[in-house]
Amino acid sequence: MTQTPLATALVANNLPIPSALGSLDAYIGAVHQIPVLSVDEEQALARAFRDGEDLDAAKQLVLSHLRFVVHVARGYNGYGLQMGDLIQEGNIGLMKAVKRFDPTVGVRLVSFAVHWIRAEMHEFILKNWRIVKVATTKAQRKLFFNLRKSKTRLGWMNAEEVRAVAADLNVSEREVLEMESRLSGRDIGFDAPTDSDDDHAPPAPVAYLVANDEDPSQAYERADSQDNQLELLREGLARLDARSRDIVKRRWLDPDSKVTLQELADEYGVSAERIRQVEANALKKMRALFTA
Repeated sequence: MTQTPLATALVANNLPIPSALGSLDAYIGAVHQIPVLSVDEEQALARAFRDGEDLDAAKQLVLSHLRFVVHVARGYNGYGLQMGDLIQEGNIGLMKAVKRFDPTVGVRLVSFAVHWIRAEMHEFILKNWRIVKVATTKAQRKLFFNLRKSKTRLGWMNAEEVRAVAADLNVSEREVLEMESRLSGRDIGFDAPTDSDDDHAPPAPVAYLVANDEDPSQAYERADSQDNQLELLREGLARLDARSRDIVKRRWLDPDSKVTLQELADEYGVSAERIRQVEANALKKMRALFTA
């Protein structure tokens, strides 16, 4: 069986992993047999690792807190993911916490590590809970985990409950409703076969998300043609004199300030008919470039 990156790291440091012990229950039993460190022991090990890069000290700090990772992982048991996977991700967070722990701050490692452990578990859950990622921004992540807890108690929320959640998490009501809708949905395979015995089964997206008019080669050819025409337009304008170029731009290329022949005539001090002739000659020169 292929090992995860975490399993490889744990093996390299002689730390227990579920696969090495045969079962998750055996792993949990093993980590609960590891003694909990006293404050003095924890401080001594943390200083040895920070000041002398003592890897054995770091190993002891990690081992003594593996039981806490199991405890945190049990709190995320309702997401449909394997407990062993959650524990492994939490162990990654624990090792990151040990690496960054400062014993002079005056807090226990467990208080510092819980944030790193949960962060790794949260990232794992968001990546694997659905095929399509349901939360990407910080606000969406807060909503995802808080609404998961609320929905088991509330079901579909009414307007008052939506306002309360939005105010509590400092997000908009629209974001609350959008996340609730995402949580209530489910993944559907793009070309998943429908159940022939179920007349009411919804069709797979492949049946109604077909774009027969959009061939990749045609799309590329169209984009290439547009780029070519734009380059010809730039070249054609560059060949005109300043007055002709200004007239063409303001008459045909600037939809926000399109001017009349008379307005240009008044500006240049000539007749409107003369402006029309200049425009016609300029367009004729440019048209010849496009048809060449």
